[in-house]
Amino acid sequence: MPVVFGTSLAWAFGGTGLSAPRFLWALATMIVLHSAANMLSDVADDRRGLDRAVTPLSGAIPRGFLTRGQVLRGSVVLFAAGTVSGLLLARAAGPALLVVGAIGVVVGASYGLLKARALGDPAVFLNFGVLGTLGAWIVQTGSFSWLPVVWAVPLALLVAAILHANNWRDVADDRACGVVTVAALLGDRGSLVYYGVLVFLPFLLVPVLMTVPRLTGLGLPPMSPAFLIVFLAFPGALRLWGRARRRASPRSPFDFALLDGATARHNLLFGLLATSAALLSGLF
Repeated sequence: MPVVFGTSLAWAFGGTGLSAPRFLWALATMIVLHSAANMLSDVADDRRGLDRAVTPLSGAIPRGFLTRGQVLRGSVVLFAAGTVSGLLLARAAGPALLVVGAIGVVVGASYGLLKARALGDPAVFLNFGVLGTLGAWIVQTGSFSWLPVVWAVPLALLVAAILHANNWRDVADDRACGVVTVAALLGDRGSLVYYGVLVFLPFLLVPVLMTVPRLTGLGLPPMSPAFLIVFLAFPGALRLWGRARRRASPRSPFDFALLDGATARHNLLFGLLATSAALLSGLF
């Protein structure tokens, strides 16, 4: 989603045409690196004794489809392929992309260590929100801008909400294996409040980004009124909040267990609406 959103911003506000081949190249590179980071995280979790019981949410290692060593080797191959692809893309798009890509690869490769030290949330906020959007902008425009950095924050918050929902569900197992997440630090009540902030704050930031630049003259363009279309996703945020509040209800035990997946679907809807708003802004 950040690659799609960042590309739409570049087309609408970056003063450049759309290069479809570069977009597809950036999207494929992002998918490869994301897969590499996820696989390496699975290896780290297995080494710590996490997620070893087979459940409907289990991945390939606990199910016995792949060994830890196979997943590790696959992760290395994908990191290498994604890095080479990113270097070639940076050669075409400019040195700014090289800096963004290098930060992203380092954060992705270090995610297992960061997660165990309550830094997983800012890591995904950065990689799969801000850097993904900024990188896609640079791929199209060849230059750095604060616009995609700031405008990516609402989406980045929702990405952090996905991870928090996952860690909140798994907090007992994480603690038993010595993994300290933000959910573990906040406790159950604090995690509920934090989840609410991550889910609802994006809707507050949109009107803020529409009005504050007009009042302050900081040089950042204001969001266009088209971005109010994201409020079509607000009922979904209310449903997520209801599922989070019913986390201990015996009537709906799977609502909380699958909250991360539901949050991911909400992030997709919000991102598609934000992308539509950017495209509408470019057209009109």
